[in-house]
Amino acid sequence: MNFNSYTFIIFFAVVLALHHAPFTWKFKKINLLIASYFFYAAWHPPFVILLLICTLADWFAGKGVASSDTIGKRRFFLGIALCVNLGILGFFKYANFLMENFIWMMSLFSIHYQPVKLDIVLPLGISFFTFQSLTYTLDIYKRKARPWPSFLDFALFVSFFPKLIIGPITRAFDFLPPCLNPTKIDPTKMAWGFFLLILGLFEKVIMSD
Repeated sequence: MNFNSYTFIIFFAVVLALHHAPFTWKFKKINLLIASYFFYAAWHPPFVILLLICTLADWFAGKGVASSDTIGKRRFFLGIALCVNLGILGFFKYANFLMENFIWMMSLFSIHYQPVKLDIVLPLGISFFTFQSLTYTLDIYKRKARPWPSFLDFALFVSFFPKLIIGPITRAFDFLPPCLNPTKIDPTKMAWGFFLLILGLFEKVIMSD
């Protein structure tokens, strides 16, 4: 689902309508979380599992780091978060590259290795959401913050659709505090956002002609 598409306009209108409806703040955050997962699934549904894995890994790693009483345990839980996030990122971005170099190295020894083609599809925004999720555990490890009490808030932080696939990378504890209370939308900023969205659609129509 592209930002400059009619599908996104409909999607965003529904999300915005529900967000302004007279529901509780918790319901509105759930609405944004579901919308964020739906937004990502619209491109390739199975990859929402990656979002969930990163979210769960850093949520529990953060708790583990905070509750550990020795540096060894703290490093252990940090290591889990690093392995999960960087492992996912490394596999999807560099698996084909590493395999090609391995085949080349084997050929130097006259070994003709022909593996099954991986055909790995690079998930959209994978660099953004893996590093963003990791900032949560890193800040707790550095004792800059304590584990956040709401899993809903943290899950929304990792998957928030306006910045999920294009960034920028936001630190967890810059995003999370505003989740505590309902925030008022600035009409000026909203109008400017709609203007840019319409401009993007207009450009798309011109380019397609």
